[in-house]
Amino acid sequence: MLRVENLSTYYGNIQALKGVSLKVEEGEIVSLIGANGAGKTTTLLTISGLLKPAEGEIYFRDKTINHVPPHDIVKMGISHVPEGRRVFPRLSLIENLKMGAYTIADKSAVNRDIEMVFDTFPQLKGREKQAAGTLSGGEQQMLAIGRALMSHPQLLLLDEPSMGLAPIIVKEIFQIIREINSKGTTILLVEQNAHMALSIAHRGYVLETGRVVLHDKASSLLQNEQVRKTYLGE
Repeated sequence: MLRVENLSTYYGNIQALKGVSLKVEEGEIVSLIGANGAGKTTTLLTISGLLKPAEGEIYFRDKTINHVPPHDIVKMGISHVPEGRRVFPRLSLIENLKMGAYTIADKSAVNRDIEMVFDTFPQLKGREKQAAGTLSGGEQQMLAIGRALMSHPQLLLLDEPSMGLAPIIVKEIFQIIREINSKGTTILLVEQNAHMALSIAHRGYVLETGRVVLHDKASSLLQNEQVRKTYLGE
């Protein structure tokens, strides 16, 4: 579904990605793990068109998307849940969800999709008019994922969904990610909690200072001595 080849991305004169290559097959959860500053978020920002690569190619269903604007990448079937959730704090919960459906003209379909989000995240039901900025961190994360689902993505990019959340909420969020995948959405997951990320993934990539240094089945990475020592705290 997604193929990234020799991707290099810069912030000014600073090279953040140095020839990153990866692939995501349809139906998979693929995890990107690595330390802060390794290039995980930059990889997602580049795939979703918010950063432009200096070198390399990004293919989605065998079509290059390097020069496709971000809003058209959403229309093609890629949705991005950014680091830090980035809900619109002064808009209501329901307005946030409708922002995620800007590509869909059929209002009745949008209303059905809102109900689908509430089925996935029952904690949000009854909060329709509440300002998103007044929700808890976990609720905002659920809203951010729900907003992304409103465009019916084929590929969902998730950036640090566990950040700042209590362990019990993290467990719930990851269970929901698994359920979303089981219903047919392919997922590329960036996550600092390497153990949680690899425990639900099919495959994983390890990034260090802008380079892929290791990739394997997630189950194999969980047993890899270097991964266990560096990223699993063992």
